[in-house]
This record gives sequence, C-alpha cells and structure tokens, in this order.
Amino acid sequence: MAQKVFVGNMSFDTTREELQELFAQAGEITEVVVPTDRMSGRPRGFAFVTFASDEAAAAAIQKLDGQLLGGRNIRVNEASAERPQRSFGGGGGGFSRPFGGGGGGRPGGPGAGRPKGSRRNVRARKRSIW
Repeated sequence: MAQKVFVGNMSFDTTREELQELFAQAGEITEVVVPTDRMSGRPRGFAFVTFASDEAAAAAIQKLDGQLLGGRNIRVNEASAERPQRSFGGGGGGFSRPFGGGGGGRPGGPGAGRPKGSRRNVRARKRSIW
C-alpha cells in the first residue's frame, strides 16, 4: 500500500486547505498537492495527498471515497507510481487510395506500387533492369 492517494472528480473551486481539513480525519498528512492549469492557473480537478503512514492512506481511501466535497462526489484511491502515457491524437484520417497508388510501400497507403526508399540511384536501378 502506498502512502500517497489520488483524489479525483474534485470541484475546480476546492482549495488545498479544504483537502487538508477533510483528509486529516484519516490520519497525519505530510503533503497535499493540487496541480493547476498552466494557462489559467485554476486547479485541474484532482489532487494528491501524502500520508505519514500506510494505515492512514488506507483509512482515507475507505472512509472518503465517494464523499461529497464542493458539491461533487470525490474519488479517492491509491496513487500509481508512474504517470499515465499521454495520447497526442494521432492516426490519420481522410481518404485511402486503392491498391497500387501513392507511395510508401503499404497496401492502399502512400507509396503502394513504388519501391521503398529515396529517389537516389534511380537511373542505376533503371539501367540494371534493361
């Protein structure tokens, strides 16, 4: 069991002091972190609370998960050690070409039907064919 708990689904108006007061019911707190948005400076809707002992963290999870704070039912669970991977969108979109068109060497994708690689030594390759 970790000593740090994740608090999610928080109201954007919830302050660090309110969290400190609420979570002090479960045990001794060593740190409360409320990340803020870089652009607006407002809280991002979640926080991390670090307890002095594993027992206090477990008590906080059991006692405070689903409790009403700032008009919202907060979610309290064990904080994971690693950060989740961020997705930057991705994937293509738009249209696909039928087989044989485009470039890249993938069926239906750009380059289908053309050799993979740069245009370097194109003449040499053509000469070797003749």
